[in-house]
Amino acid sequence: MKILTEHEAKKLLAKYGVPVTKEQLASSADEASAIALYIGAPVAMKISSPDIPHKSDVGGVVLNVRREFVRTTYDELISQVKKAAPDASIEGVLVQQMAPPGHEVIVGLKKDPQFGYALMFGLGGIFVEVYRDVSFRVVPIEKRDVLMMISEIKGYSILKGVRGRKPADIDAIADVLMAVSGIAEKENIIELDINPLIVSEKGALAVDARAMVEE
Repeated sequence: MKILTEHEAKKLLAKYGVPVTKEQLASSADEASAIALYIGAPVAMKISSPDIPHKSDVGGVVLNVRREFVRTTYDELISQVKKAAPDASIEGVLVQQMAPPGHEVIVGLKKDPQFGYALMFGLGGIFVEVYRDVSFRVVPIEKRDVLMMISEIKGYSILKGVRGRKPADIDAIADVLMAVSGIAEKENIIELDINPLIVSEKGALAVDARAMVEE
């Protein structure tokens, strides 16, 4: 079993047509600064390590970093994470575009020894832990089943737009779910999560991802 870093997991997603954030892995403060200039600041900066699946738990994420603070933020992130997780292998810092506003949802894929692959969808971000509002389907799956799966969650009305919030692009969510189901058919995935997938009125963007694969 191999645990993919966020950057590796997103490369896999992009291969199957899932929109992902613009990002590059920096191995030095100067390189991080150059990447921020290329992507456009402010940026998100995240520690990259296969040994740290939950980067926020070790202080490994800083958001809205202006370009003049990228170098110092790089050094501070490396220092902070080395103290918090001294045994972790650190590959560098992922410099990433800031995501646009939108609805946060989660898309997941898990291999069951008995039933095969199960596809999951629900409200993402903090909501996935608080409400556990998710639906499941066994892969392979058709788009009509995916649309039904999206509508089954209790938070569907939130995605349709309530209290002045703009509606989410349901078709974009469905396209991502279909793409992820396709990964199950072609890759040796054990588990994959996109959390959050930010969904606006037009389009969706995978902001964070993790995956485990069979070697």
